[in-house]
Amino acid sequence: MYVKYFKRIFDVVLALTALLVLSPFLLVILVALLIVGKYPLFFIQERVGHKNKMFKIIKLNTMYRNSDGGGKDSLSTDDDARVIPSRRFLRKTKIDELPQLLNILQGSMSVVGARPQMPVDFQKYPPEVKKRIYNTLPGITGIGSIIFRNEEKWISKANGDKHAFYRDHISPYKGSVELWYQDNISFKNDVLIIFITACVLIYPKCDLVYKTFKDLPPKPEVFNEDEPTDSVKNEELMEECLTS
Repeated sequence: MYVKYFKRIFDVVLALTALLVLSPFLLVILVALLIVGKYPLFFIQERVGHKNKMFKIIKLNTMYRNSDGGGKDSLSTDDDARVIPSRRFLRKTKIDELPQLLNILQGSMSVVGARPQMPVDFQKYPPEVKKRIYNTLPGITGIGSIIFRNEEKWISKANGDKHAFYRDHISPYKGSVELWYQDNISFKNDVLIIFITACVLIYPKCDLVYKTFKDLPPKPEVFNEDEPTDSVKNEELMEECLTS
């Protein structure tokens, strides 16, 4: 019932509220980008969306023109040379994703859902994942977005072919956690995912996701080496997030 009747209402209310609150901030960012740079403000690209149909996603532009190889080189790394230096902070802080609030109002995205993939990455998913991952609208954030927030770092540290590392390690596990979401969609879980996303943005070492969702597929060992070793206790993190 939530997905059929209320999730869309929840999305629109949140998107409108966010646009209202953030519009002065976004205006300052856009003016600053116009003043200091000669590059396009926005980046529009086709992604796989609801029911595996293509749609156009909008982001603040952070890369040099045609740096994705015409949609064939989708993987970015830490300190990627394709990123415009003056706009690198937009990617680090995820500010570049804010224009997707317009995608939500348009009806092509949700606040919470699987991240919309480029076709080249979508094809790396196993058949069962491709069949189900976009049964609901793709999202600005989601369980996969939280878990794979360090994806660029993992790819950078991978030995050998980064595309092979993505295919053999990232894609299978990302698919499994996104199917977990499809099986566990609820208003409560969406609110928790939004809350944990906020915590991750404020405290990058926040490790609440596996404590909150205890039945998530276990993380492969290949991703554990970058886990925080000096993070604040979960109870303290929760308290800090609530009081921020």
